[in-house]
Amino acid sequence: MTDARAIIATLRDGGQPSVADLRWFADGLASGAVSDAQAGAFAMVVLLKGLGEGGRVALTQAMRDSGRVLEWDMPGPVLDKHSTGGIGDCVSLLLAPALAACGAYVPMISGRGLGHTGGTLDKLEAIPGFRTGLSEAQLRRQIAETRCAIVSASGDIAPADRRLYAIRDVTSTVESIDLITASILSKKLAAGLEALVLDVKVGSGAFMKTMDRAEALARALVKTAQGAGCMTTALITDMSQPLATAAGNALEVIEVMETLTGTSVNAALWDITAALGGEALALGGLAADAADGAARIEQALHSGAAAEVFGRMVAAQGGPADFVDRWPDRLPAAPVTREVPSPRDGFVTAIDGFALGQAVVHLGGGRLREGDRVNPSVGLSDLAGLGEEMHRGVPLAMVHAASVSEAEAAVRSVLAAYELGAQAVAEPPLVLKRIA
Repeated sequence: MTDARAIIATLRDGGQPSVADLRWFADGLASGAVSDAQAGAFAMVVLLKGLGEGGRVALTQAMRDSGRVLEWDMPGPVLDKHSTGGIGDCVSLLLAPALAACGAYVPMISGRGLGHTGGTLDKLEAIPGFRTGLSEAQLRRQIAETRCAIVSASGDIAPADRRLYAIRDVTSTVESIDLITASILSKKLAAGLEALVLDVKVGSGAFMKTMDRAEALARALVKTAQGAGCMTTALITDMSQPLATAAGNALEVIEVMETLTGTSVNAALWDITAALGGEALALGGLAADAADGAARIEQALHSGAAAEVFGRMVAAQGGPADFVDRWPDRLPAAPVTREVPSPRDGFVTAIDGFALGQAVVHLGGGRLREGDRVNPSVGLSDLAGLGEEMHRGVPLAMVHAASVSEAEAAVRSVLAAYELGAQAVAEPPLVLKRIA
């Protein structure tokens, strides 16, 4: 008879649990038949011993199937994207409507801020009235009418992952590539996707700091998703500096809207959106290849079609019906702003993205403890980029804060995050590697 102790012992001794064993364990996580102590022991032994490729696929599918798995009957492909997270990464807000404008259906299940990185749901909730919690019936109706929705996972989507995730967070097992893979994909695959594109970040603002770790995660994600029957590719992209020039919920929405409406296009956001979208459209059969797909995404952005879909999505999820036209009046603004003056002349040679993310969290733009309320108006804007020439007193960034004391603390944190040198450094390429 299968039990948690036997499964843990098998892994401890270097063995491989069967597909049935892993399915039993995932069901036990969801039902409570597996105790917290057993879940913690399982997470630790997976971190130390690993599951192997077959075990990773089996655990991912078992966690997916621990709850509701959506099925779609649409006249076009059901596509999605997932990013492993970074600073100023607001690509989902551009990509979901752009994919929809190109003929895809996009039921994007997203998350909140994690650690030093911002969350897509928190960014969207900076828009007054925007609801991220939809029932399945509401989600289905919106996808049929608008082609895209960005929502939180309901309680019956991958409940085994919700339980194991909480255990990993308090047992120092978050770093396991096997468990990261199963966690990400169990939720994404439960959305009933036909194809998925992954954005695996690497650099100072990412969870994966080195190319070796990022590539290992990308390969695990792609092989596991494909093993579970979902066509998938991954791009490893640079996070040695913030992707947008802003970090903070409303501030990133501003940058998204400037790019969507063409009032002030952020080239990095545009290019990453096109690259990821091109991959997704090619996987879904809506483009001949990734280059053709990227051109189609760019056309959707340039023509205003993506902005039009974004506006319909915002209205459908409770936001202002005139948001695309009136967004400057609709977003909250912080009461205190402070410049971060460059301490000397020089070129920006390095940026500590983790430190910038932590500065936003401490301003109130993220959560220090579970359940903390997020202030959508605070954060950083006008962030200087790698290779940029600075002069003494010229701002490296602008701080948006709720109080003077918080603003002054953030100024110090931002100054500590920037390194200046006498020689300019080359800006790294945005897309570093493709994994298929």
